[in-house]
Amino acid sequence: MQLSEQEIIRREKLKELEALGINPYPAPLYPVNITAAEIKEKYKGEENKSEFAEVCLAGRIMSIRDMGKASFAVMQDSSGRIQFYMKRDEVCPEDDKTLYDKVWKHLVDIGDFIGIKGYVFTTKTGETSVHVREFTFLSKSLKPLPIVKEKEGETFDAVTDPEFRYRQRYADLVVNPEVKATFLKRTKLINTIRQFLNERGALEVDTPVLQAIPGGAAARPFITHHNALDVPFYLRIANELYLKRLIVGGFDWVYEFSRNFRNEGMDRTHNPEFTVLEWYTAYKDYYWMMETTENLFERIAIELHGTTQVELGDHQIEFKAPFKRISLFDAIKEYTGIDVSGFNEEQLRDTCKQLSIETDKTMGKGKLIDAIFGDKCEHHFVQPTFITDYPIEMSPLTKKHRSKEGLVERFELFINGKEVANAYSELNDPIDQRERFEDQTQLMERGDDEAMYIDYDFLRSLEYGMPPTSGIGIGIDRLTMMMTNQQSIQDVLLFPQMRPEKWD
Repeated sequence: MQLSEQEIIRREKLKELEALGINPYPAPLYPVNITAAEIKEKYKGEENKSEFAEVCLAGRIMSIRDMGKASFAVMQDSSGRIQFYMKRDEVCPEDDKTLYDKVWKHLVDIGDFIGIKGYVFTTKTGETSVHVREFTFLSKSLKPLPIVKEKEGETFDAVTDPEFRYRQRYADLVVNPEVKATFLKRTKLINTIRQFLNERGALEVDTPVLQAIPGGAAARPFITHHNALDVPFYLRIANELYLKRLIVGGFDWVYEFSRNFRNEGMDRTHNPEFTVLEWYTAYKDYYWMMETTENLFERIAIELHGTTQVELGDHQIEFKAPFKRISLFDAIKEYTGIDVSGFNEEQLRDTCKQLSIETDKTMGKGKLIDAIFGDKCEHHFVQPTFITDYPIEMSPLTKKHRSKEGLVERFELFINGKEVANAYSELNDPIDQRERFEDQTQLMERGDDEAMYIDYDFLRSLEYGMPPTSGIGIGIDRLTMMMTNQQSIQDVLLFPQMRPEKWD
């Protein structure tokens, strides 16, 4: 690998540090007792300066302003940035000024980690800063950071190249502080969900990622091979069937943050590896699930933003419960003027042609209806909306509607034109479930590579009896996008999937 001029210079500085007897990568213990954010938040000047007479911080150097025998610099730790002031004769009180004149002025670079000890003060310009009495070299940076300039609290020349940002997320997090804020909100979002569910008696569980049958969703799986058993295995496309097995086993409410894998395309809202929250609750139906879901989303908005109104692109999304509800067929009729509720497959195919929607011979009734809704309707649902009562052909794991022939008790939640959640009154009739799986097999034989496999063990579990149950899947990545005002799924994944990098 060919090194840049800057990288060569930094390696030379590394050798000079070692020649001076300074370990550029010392043992990790350093007695940090405060963070930059704590100082900025709690320091009140003369009022409490005695509490900040001996502070110790560590972090990365982000800028240096050399003034000869003194310097101002900015350090960034995990909480943010703070300015510090260093004076030659104070950090080097003896005759030997090597630490300042040689190490600090010539061998320390932007990006290096140092530790500082001193006291907090306020500069003449009113900026809270640390007056350094002692500094320690903690880690040498051999690769220069992309330069991001700041002026009066504003950032410009920020690093915006997606190829760099997503591939080198570690550097992106350093130079773009707002990126880190997004991921802190993601963690807070997940913790809020956990708290919400745990308060109600739900139990968090783990289910297999490697599966003999890729069940629980209509998707193309990733295939791998189990060497010891000499059989193919699949990375899970969903954890639904395992969680329902636990309901059969006697748990009343289980949930899992599931890492799922689907061997499909990538775009601004899809990544082949993604996170879904699924939960299943005995003795509940999809009406209860709608109420619980809207209450959860309202709470997330308040926890993250202090209000139920969340900015998302050009829209203000209102997460105050209750959310709008409309049936799938009513939505299609509203935005196409066509009532497709009684149409057979041929009529649906003709309707798609009339509406200029592309189809192929592998698509059955369910996919044709889904194509019409996806193309003509879903983008209209900007405010949170439950789309309810799907045709049975679209929902092979869902209980038949209690009062509407040919439909099932299912809803999808759409926000900003995107599906965020999918929920059912779960099918618990093992004979009906077997027939639905067999229908999926026929679609697979027609060439539908997203049709569901028959999971015989799951059918066996249903034969032991599963109580009436409601279940839901919520896309955590898409929900995070909406709650943090991000337009691309790559901006809410720390390490999004990318084409492998070529190394010289």
